[in-house]
Amino acid sequence: MRISRLYTNAALQSGNTIELDDDNAHYARSVLRLKNDAPIILFNGTGGEYVGKILEVNRKSVRVELEKYVERSVESNLKIQLGLGISRGDRMDFSVQKAVELGVTSITPLITERCVVQFKDEKKSQRWQHWQKIIQHAAEQSGRTVLPDFGSVSTLNAWITGQGGLKVFLDPYAEMTLAQLTPENNSVTLLTGPEGGFSSAEREIAKAAGFIPVRLGTRILRTETASLAALSAVQMLWGDFQ
Repeated sequence: MRISRLYTNAALQSGNTIELDDDNAHYARSVLRLKNDAPIILFNGTGGEYVGKILEVNRKSVRVELEKYVERSVESNLKIQLGLGISRGDRMDFSVQKAVELGVTSITPLITERCVVQFKDEKKSQRWQHWQKIIQHAAEQSGRTVLPDFGSVSTLNAWITGQGGLKVFLDPYAEMTLAQLTPENNSVTLLTGPEGGFSSAEREIAKAAGFIPVRLGTRILRTETASLAALSAVQMLWGDFQ
């Protein structure tokens, strides 16, 4: 029987009893329909997880007893930083979700020249929180005990100068492929564009910052397909898909 896993930002310690926050309590009570004494696993994204049981479920709260700590990690040996050009609606949600499942180390949403999503500061904060929730749920589902770092929404120019490792950006017209390259310090930084890809000026900016243009086959991929394919490829070449 699969035991339900929930992410919480609460401090966790074996032997303690905690009360789930409102969102997790609603999910445990109304969606999972967990009852008293049901097993549950909690993690807070810093490594490891806690096996516990439901002590009490009522209309106002759900209380969990943390029985033991389990040191467990499914993290890849390859560190992958992803600069993700912001795309519309479900496409961006899908890209963020799958990046977590595929073992990315950090994600930064990027505003680029051809980004069709425009939002003011208030909207930017709401979208960031929405994507953060997607990261948490993807970590729950995929068994990760470490939450990927999630950077603030940034411009390409602000983000690109501070990156390290093997630095590549996806370009369907490039001549180089990933298989021709080698990671630096077991680290890869991937830069992927929004719908419409990068402009000529952005390509030059990326090259000037040390990013190598690479292609993924001979076909032009949609933005959400490209990031997924690139992450799978680097995990297969140098990560934990081997």
